[in-house]
Amino acid sequence: MNHLQQFMIGQYGGFDYSKFRKDFKAGFYGIEACSFKSEEDCLNLIAEAQQHQFHTGVHFPLRADPARLRDALFLSPDEYERAEAFRHIQEELDYMVNLRPGYVLFHYPKPVILDDRVDWQQWRFSDRREYIYESETSLEELIRHSEYLFDWLSRKGREYHFQPILEFDGLNSYVYNQDFLERLLVRYPDIKLCLDTARLYQQDRFDPNFDARALLRRYTKYAALIHLSTVQVKDTVRHSHYPALPELSPADGWAPIEDYLRIIREENSGVKIMFEHRSDLITTEQLERCYAWVDGILSGAAEASGA
Repeated sequence: MNHLQQFMIGQYGGFDYSKFRKDFKAGFYGIEACSFKSEEDCLNLIAEAQQHQFHTGVHFPLRADPARLRDALFLSPDEYERAEAFRHIQEELDYMVNLRPGYVLFHYPKPVILDDRVDWQQWRFSDRREYIYESETSLEELIRHSEYLFDWLSRKGREYHFQPILEFDGLNSYVYNQDFLERLLVRYPDIKLCLDTARLYQQDRFDPNFDARALLRRYTKYAALIHLSTVQVKDTVRHSHYPALPELSPADGWAPIEDYLRIIREENSGVKIMFEHRSDLITTEQLERCYAWVDGILSGAAEASGA
């Protein structure tokens, strides 16, 4: 495998040693941590990172807090809610100084701005505060709050020595039809994107105004990270966070992972690949096949062999 050094696994909810033993391979780049429930989980991550010499990243927040929404609502129209989001991020940055993560990832935009024309029933939200409608905010307001966010995160990244990463959540025309975000990414090159293959595919299937492949071609150059998993969309969304396997055909409603990875390879071959999947749903042999298949696409092996 040529791309092991770009591969990552996720640890969500705590440091799971059985998942670590099954999913993590020698030579992998690192582990992304999110919503750890105890101090012990954080100490285990630090200890394993030191012993196995891997990098760490944080999918905000590092600590689970049942009293709070997981994601920071830093674009909220409500001034108090915005201020609270930045306070929460600051608390987490202060807490994670001993971990020294290479990056900290936040969902963007948050609240998600929903296109009023689209039926979003199958999009997963844990709380009504997580989204607003396009008709309830303006492009100017989004740009103003985004400019503040980029400036703030850029300064904090330098202060705490991490790379800020923004993971696309549900997207509306303000992001995919305008160029303000690209201008910000050029102005703040230390801030990168994360693109989630399953989420992009879901929106592609039920939003007639959205084109996942076009978005990948446009934004992958600004990405530092891909969250890789597949999902099946027929009349409903099924098998979320399923591992990407070569036999899961787009003809059966599965995400066209091979197409997405080819675009990613063409646009930004050095991007990190974080397997954001439930490996407990498959065998160790299938997991090895998942890794080998993804590595083969990224290295162009299939084309080279004439397959």
